[in-house]
Amino acid sequence: MALKALDIFKLLPKTNCKKCGNPTCLAFAMKLAAKQTSLDQCPDISDEAKAALEGSSAPPIGLVAVGAGPSKVEIGNETVMFRHEETFHHPPGVGVIVPDDLSEEDLAARIEAIRKLDFVRVGARLNTRVVAVENVSGDPDAFARTVVGVSGLKLPLVLMGPVAAIAKALESCGDERPLLHAASPEDWEGFATLAKEKGCPLVVKAPDVGQLEGLTEKVKAAGVEDMLLDLTGETLSDTLQALTAVRQLALKKKLRGLGYPSLVASRSADELENIAACCTYVAKYAGIILTPFYQPEQILPVLTVSQNLYSDPRKPIQVEPKLNQVGAATEDSPVLVTTNFSLTYYTVEGEVEASRVPAHIAVIDTEGTSVLTAFASDKLTAEKVAAFLKSDEVTGKVKHRKVIIPGYVSVMSGALKEESGWEVLVGPREASGIAKYLKTVWQSA
Repeated sequence: MALKALDIFKLLPKTNCKKCGNPTCLAFAMKLAAKQTSLDQCPDISDEAKAALEGSSAPPIGLVAVGAGPSKVEIGNETVMFRHEETFHHPPGVGVIVPDDLSEEDLAARIEAIRKLDFVRVGARLNTRVVAVENVSGDPDAFARTVVGVSGLKLPLVLMGPVAAIAKALESCGDERPLLHAASPEDWEGFATLAKEKGCPLVVKAPDVGQLEGLTEKVKAAGVEDMLLDLTGETLSDTLQALTAVRQLALKKKLRGLGYPSLVASRSADELENIAACCTYVAKYAGIILTPFYQPEQILPVLTVSQNLYSDPRKPIQVEPKLNQVGAATEDSPVLVTTNFSLTYYTVEGEVEASRVPAHIAVIDTEGTSVLTAFASDKLTAEKVAAFLKSDEVTGKVKHRKVIIPGYVSVMSGALKEESGWEVLVGPREASGIAKYLKTVWQSA
């Protein structure tokens, strides 16, 4: 059972030295009890106290790094079942499974396709974060050659195959620290020995949760600390139930043998079914999601769900409030008003780009809220917009005095005209109407 803050406090030095970054030892104890800090932040704690507090300080789901260097993927260390309780912190590593039986030409094409799985959405870069190589040929040499080719992607590797094949492939991996997949009740000793020798994280797989817990304890006793649990079931339902059960047991029951991030390999031959399954595993609660699919339209939906879920719901995604130029905007180009909520801004920007009419976008600071929400909460007001239009940033770049406001806030047009002295044009309600508006209404204004 986890210790309470006062129990932890009794074992601390009680010097209030502030070396841990907290004003008092009691404050540190409270954060430690809430899993908001780690015991290693206290440099003066005794070995006896450290041993007594080990269970309290350890996160219910361990943090595991796959790969090395700047591209490494860190997963785990989650503390809640549901995003609204706090937030999810470590996005899953979504990756493509590459079989080792491809021809040289097909392998080069597959690698190039994976390299292109790089997208920008609402100002953030989304891409595959791992790549897996699977020994389907049964040939250790073919497996090792494929690993060498795929390593050129500079992504953390997942090596899927028997111990002998993985051992041979590791000879070319250097210090890349790939993830080894997967130790089972039948061959765990060989995998554990190899993982310990090479300092690699290890995937553990068993027929059911009960056996899985016992297997992780054996692997840990063999000297391997960094593990992932392969919870892939026969069906989506089986996998979902396993992911949810393990998360609950780790967080609620504090079962240390299940306190590791999870991995799922989604292999449905049906494209839409596979995409839906991968999105489900992002939400519930996979740390690494592997799929043989590698086309942009198959991967982007999964990365989008991950981006949406692994953001703090208390902090809207925002862009910098300023005057942005789209295209070769001049002092005679139109000025459109929008908010600094990322989804709103990039939707507007995309439609302006599609119109091919160079324009200025006046981004108003509404604390990351959308147009209607900002207007309803007095974060998008005539006074605020007028102040922005009168700023040197705008007056120094725009000669005319015409501004286009969103159609949903047309009621502010009179007050805005009075406050700013600008002619106020009411634009379309939806961003999809911007292109037509700029080509027709603005051109004749």
